[in-house]
Amino acid sequence: MQEEKRKMGEEADDGFQPNGSSPISCTDQPIKLESHFDGSDDAYSPPRRLTIEEISELINDFRIAARNAIEAGFDGVEIHGANGYLVDQFMKDGVNDRTDEYGGSLENRCRFPLEIVEAVADEIGADRVGIRLSPFTDYNDSRDSNPEMLGLYMAEALNKYNILYCHVVEPRMVTQFDKHETGKSLLPMRNAFKGTFIVAGGYDREEGNRVISEGGADLVAYGRLFLSNPDLPRRFELNSVLNKYDRSTFYSFDPIVGYTDYPFLDENA
Repeated sequence: MQEEKRKMGEEADDGFQPNGSSPISCTDQPIKLESHFDGSDDAYSPPRRLTIEEISELINDFRIAARNAIEAGFDGVEIHGANGYLVDQFMKDGVNDRTDEYGGSLENRCRFPLEIVEAVADEIGADRVGIRLSPFTDYNDSRDSNPEMLGLYMAEALNKYNILYCHVVEPRMVTQFDKHETGKSLLPMRNAFKGTFIVAGGYDREEGNRVISEGGADLVAYGRLFLSNPDLPRRFELNSVLNKYDRSTFYSFDPIVGYTDYPFLDENA
C-alpha cells in the first residue's frame, strides 16, 4: 500500500507515506482544495519535489514492480500514466513546473513516463506492457494546455518501444464520472499508435460496438458497468438488462459491498 501511495504523487496524503513523509511529485505545489472528486473538504498534503536522483530510483521501482508481477503469475502490466497521478503529473504543464530535463518542453515532460516504459519493457518484454493515458482530463488539477499535442506526441513516441497496447481515456471524461461532449477526438492518437489501441470513458454496449466498427479503437474498456455486472460480456451478448451501479460504494473500504455483491444474470432470473 505504501508503495502504491508513493506512485499517486501529490494526491497522496502524508498519513499514508512512510514515516509520515510528504507525498512526492514533479512539483511542490499542492492540489487545490476544490479538486476533491468526492467533495471532501480535507486539504491535500503539500508534496515534495523529486530530485533527479530520486526520479531514477522511481523508474527502477517500476521495473522491479513489473518483474515481481510476472514472477507472481501476471500475464503483463499496465503502467498507470493517467488520472492525475504521479506519471500524469509529470506530463501535464498545468502541474509540472520543473526547469530541469524533466520539465519545460513537451519532450522533457514526457521523459519520465517514456523512461518508465523503456525500463519495464526491457525487464519483462514489450509484449507484456501496456500504458494508460488521459491527456484530456484534469483530474486532481492535472491538466495540460494542449492535450491534443500531448496525446499525439506520446502515441508516436511509444511506437519506439513496441509495447502491446495504449489505453486512453476519452476527451469527454475531462471531469471524473460524468461525460461532457467536447468535439475532441482520440482518432489522431489511434492512427499514430502502431499497437493495440484501447479506449475508455462512459461507454455502453451500443457505443462500444460503434467505435470498434468505425475503426476508432481495437478494444473498449469498461469500468463501472463491469464492476456492477460481473457477467458483463454475457449480458452484452444477450443484450440483457444491466445491474445499476451504486456510486456511493465506489472506493470504499468494505471488501464486499459494491465489489462482489452484484448479482449474476442467472441470480436475477
